[in-house]
Amino acid sequence: MAEKKIMLGNEAIARGAYEAGVKVSAAYPGTPSTEISENIVNYPEIYAEWSPNEKVAMEVAIGASISGVRSLVSMKHVGVNVASDPLYTISYAGVNGGLVLVAADDPGLYSSQNEQDTRCVARAAIVPVIEPSDSSEAKEFVKFAFEVSEKYDTPVILRTTTRLSHSQGPVELLDRVEVEDKTYERNPQKYVMMPGNAKGRHLYVEERMKKLAEDGCEFSINRAEYGDTSIGFITSGIPYQYVKEVFPNASVLKLGMVHPLPKKLIQEFASKVDKLYIFEELEPVIEEQVKSWGIEAVGKEIFTLQGEYSANMLRRTLLKEEPQKAAAQQVPARPPILCPGCPHRSVFSVLNKLKIHAAGDIGCYTLGAVAPLNVIDTTVCMGASISTLHGMEKAKGKDYIKNWVAVIGDSTFMHTGVNSLMNMVYNQGTGTVMILDNSTTGMTGHQDNAATGKTLMGETVPAINIMKLCEAMGIKHVVEVNAFDTQTLEKVVKEEVARDEVSVIITKSPCVLLKGNVFPNVCKPIPEKCKKCGACLRPGCPALTKNPDGTISIDATMCNGCGLCKGLCKFDAIETCAK
Repeated sequence: MAEKKIMLGNEAIARGAYEAGVKVSAAYPGTPSTEISENIVNYPEIYAEWSPNEKVAMEVAIGASISGVRSLVSMKHVGVNVASDPLYTISYAGVNGGLVLVAADDPGLYSSQNEQDTRCVARAAIVPVIEPSDSSEAKEFVKFAFEVSEKYDTPVILRTTTRLSHSQGPVELLDRVEVEDKTYERNPQKYVMMPGNAKGRHLYVEERMKKLAEDGCEFSINRAEYGDTSIGFITSGIPYQYVKEVFPNASVLKLGMVHPLPKKLIQEFASKVDKLYIFEELEPVIEEQVKSWGIEAVGKEIFTLQGEYSANMLRRTLLKEEPQKAAAQQVPARPPILCPGCPHRSVFSVLNKLKIHAAGDIGCYTLGAVAPLNVIDTTVCMGASISTLHGMEKAKGKDYIKNWVAVIGDSTFMHTGVNSLMNMVYNQGTGTVMILDNSTTGMTGHQDNAATGKTLMGETVPAINIMKLCEAMGIKHVVEVNAFDTQTLEKVVKEEVARDEVSVIITKSPCVLLKGNVFPNVCKPIPEKCKKCGACLRPGCPALTKNPDGTISIDATMCNGCGLCKGLCKFDAIETCAK
């Protein structure tokens, strides 16, 4: 009897890759996809890496596929944008060994800057999309995706969402299938996408999708569950679970392949139900196609385009029931906040004091946009901080950005910041770039990157030297500063923003949550010396609270002894002592 185990959706995807005989996995960490690669490293049969960005990861997987092995590439939905250039082209070229892209969407914006729907990207790229509904399907659909990839000569997108990625369910563990490597044969007409070759491949791709739509009517992952035919639902993914919970007796067409759609199967199902609802999160991808075929259905007229769906949404919308609020919903909101001892807080306290605006980036430092730090003015996408600052300078002149900096982390700098900084130098820009080097990819859970000296598989490798990299671009003023040395940092910031050229400040201090970090000291208030000025409270460290009498308390269980509050106190009312 096969072993069963409770697994996260992401953990199950990793298991599916193992059982499918995958040999190469590449990814860039991004919530909610990160745990896929972190679990893949548990299977030594698979080579796994953190790539500098999603485009590179996609190209690594493409190379492995062309050579003849099964390869997996994983990323969050906005990472698909970064990877779209190779994705759109490999759709034309096709595969040799199977190639699956796991794209994790984020309905509800739990950790993202938009709610884009990967199915829309897939339609434009002409790539089939498979979508599981639970952890068990997540594992099995990975294997099915590889079969489709190789049978139809196409990359396949396995679409997940935050709810699926981070929910748990039972998964049956099966043996790995060792798939024989495909023979590589030189074929420029297939793999060299110059215009003459691409024209022919485009015709092939369109025929491929027609064939998939026809065959999809027989795919086991697309199934009609008939019950009460007075009401029917077309749904997929996690929303299927909500339909089954609220309407257990309704007829349901559960789509495992959501692009291309199995038209004949949908037409047959629609003809057998009296009232048809289409229940899909985000964009009306299924709904618009179904209605274009002349099928009457109800969808976004009553179901929202925004946010994550739920069983309670169905109850409210169709049953007109107002569910009782669970006790957990009465808990006070806990907004995201920089950790006690975070080096970013120290940097932002200096910028706030100097009234410096910052063009921001994706990472923990985005939290510098909110009170009480109020430093970050813009956040667009990975690597955008540097290019945004450059655009401001070219639009308004050098004097305009004398009170601006670009703020970016070490991992994000490796991702796409390098190119943006090169652009500033090449186009003779002016501006100060601050690289907040905390020796990790912090917000997604402490993954390594090219600057940390360690790979996903735990190998020690030469670390990219960020300072030397900046100097190699021809930047004359590159300064490294301890993030907690606020006096030196303040002096350096004043000097660098005054320059009429590109300059870089690298603030170095490891993330306080990194394994192995030891903090022997804590900060302790001396109430009799306190003047109640509140200077120590301005950076917003959660370890500090204001007492009714105006003095402060420091929670020793939270304090990491960074000394920021001590440095801000002009009256020596805070001391550092051993834990």
